[in-house]
Amino acid sequence: MKQREILNAAKEQAGMTQKEFARYFGIPLRTMENWFAEKREIPDYLLRLMLYRLEIEHKVSNLMQYVPFPEEKDENGK
Repeated sequence: MKQREILNAAKEQAGMTQKEFARYFGIPLRTMENWFAEKREIPDYLLRLMLYRLEIEHKVSNLMQYVPFPEEKDENGK
């Protein structure tokens, strides 16, 4: 699932407009518009934090599974 699809699903499940979604997270509307238009990429950690907040506040469910987690490094940093 692409970031844009994840964002759209989260926004729709939360019942928000793009403007409300941006305000909810304290993110400039232009930045949010660029993410939805795929002009800019959202850092994975930020997308995970956004979804986590939505999930703990019971606004969305089952979207975290689509966000990749960073690979764990061994003791040698590889």
